[in-house]
Amino acid sequence: MHEILLNIESKETRYALLKNGDLRDLIVERKKERQLTGNIYRGRVRNILHNIQSAFIDINEGENGFIHISDIIENTKKFEQLFDMDFDLDYDIKTLNEKEQQNLDIEQLMKPDQPVLVQVVKEPIGSKGARLTSNVSIAGRYLVLLPNSSHRGVSRKIEDRVARERLKKLIRAFEMPQDMGLICRTASASATQEMLIAEAHDLLHNWQNIMENFKKASEPTLLYAESDLIKRAVITAIDKRYDRILVDDYATYQTCKRLYSRYSSEHPLRIEYYRDKVPMFERFNVEREIEKTLRRKIWLPSGGYLFFDRTEAMYTIDVNSGRSSNNKTDVEESLVRINLEAAEEIARQLRLRNIGGLIICDFIDMRLRKNQRRVLERLKDCMKEDSAKCTILGMSEFGLVEMTRQRNRGSLLQTIFTGCPYCAGSGVIKSHESLSIEIERAFKKIIACHEQFALKLVVHPELDRYLNVIDKQYLFKLATDFNAHLSCEVDDRLHLNEFHFYSTITNKRIEV
Repeated sequence: MHEILLNIESKETRYALLKNGDLRDLIVERKKERQLTGNIYRGRVRNILHNIQSAFIDINEGENGFIHISDIIENTKKFEQLFDMDFDLDYDIKTLNEKEQQNLDIEQLMKPDQPVLVQVVKEPIGSKGARLTSNVSIAGRYLVLLPNSSHRGVSRKIEDRVARERLKKLIRAFEMPQDMGLICRTASASATQEMLIAEAHDLLHNWQNIMENFKKASEPTLLYAESDLIKRAVITAIDKRYDRILVDDYATYQTCKRLYSRYSSEHPLRIEYYRDKVPMFERFNVEREIEKTLRRKIWLPSGGYLFFDRTEAMYTIDVNSGRSSNNKTDVEESLVRINLEAAEEIARQLRLRNIGGLIICDFIDMRLRKNQRRVLERLKDCMKEDSAKCTILGMSEFGLVEMTRQRNRGSLLQTIFTGCPYCAGSGVIKSHESLSIEIERAFKKIIACHEQFALKLVVHPELDRYLNVIDKQYLFKLATDFNAHLSCEVDDRLHLNEFHFYSTITNKRIEV
């Protein structure tokens, strides 16, 4: 049984996909950080970067967006990434793209302060602005309208040849402006001719509205917003034949019913309003799974565990045997079993955590090449469920698997957490012993360089408790040796690693 849970709060919407009660996918969307991918804007060119053939464009969404020359000229690859599909186009334009890129200069296409029509293809993450394209496309449920391209084609994910040929003939017969194209999405395989024609007209109408608003606007502004999370949830449930959508907000429940009414003949989807007093995510154990997902260490059923670590360049996942009871008669098979479990959990955790970019998985070493292939195939099979594009390379001799996962929005950790003001994101602070040594060093410097002999030391209560054991008596003795006077106070407003010296004569802080 597949079901979608929608938890609605004033500042946040959470989407959870359950498969037989097991959490398989999670999306957390904050209202102040709404998804921008697919949105179309009237932007303004702020500056040109000639050396990297790129430009920064103001779209009135915080940081300026970024566009490369390859996102300005026609590029099939960008459409494939945007709509998570392979296109079977009328002809291949990849070589044409390369020739155009070699001969064109970005300054021939864009000038500072020029108004431009752009679309977001990658979410802004951290301090990076959104990635933009001039190859605008408007996606419906069945079709994608390409206003600046004359291509007409069908998604390769439609495996039925008869259905593909039918769709190709159908969209070639559509009466549309010559410079516009259409792509049939996977869901179009089950659509009737009337449904496709109706959606094509809707998409053309949307495009006309976009162009009218572009001409009217004088500043960077949003012209077209892509479907929100609620609409995407309903469409996904219909397309993938899920059993139920459960919503804990009545207004959203009504919205889902209204959206579904248009497609109710396609699939008998149950849309229900959650009425119990126990919070929905708690009732279905989703909160507990989210808490587990936020940890660095994830235990496996066999007793092994995964350890997740993030660096600036990549994510690393370490697989360990942990407290698993290895079969002494066949250690290799026991290790393979742990690795197979790890492969399944890695694929699930990547979806739940929404980890993107370069990922290195360090599996437990296996002697036999056939066992390495078993683990690699299990990982690839489990990653097929992922809606984000993934590329997995072979396993090295050290048991390392390199892979990339499409980054479409900020990770779960980036959404929920913020940088620690204590450790600045390092996860560590100085030990009490290190601080005691620094205090002694600073004390000697103040006496020698500042010639201050009446001093007060202020520290955090935790550090003061440590100093009371042995170090404070030593500092008092040191003060006596230097003919100085030292007193101590505590202040719980201080950082654990902070300490200050004050002159007891002027009551002013002494900078060390």
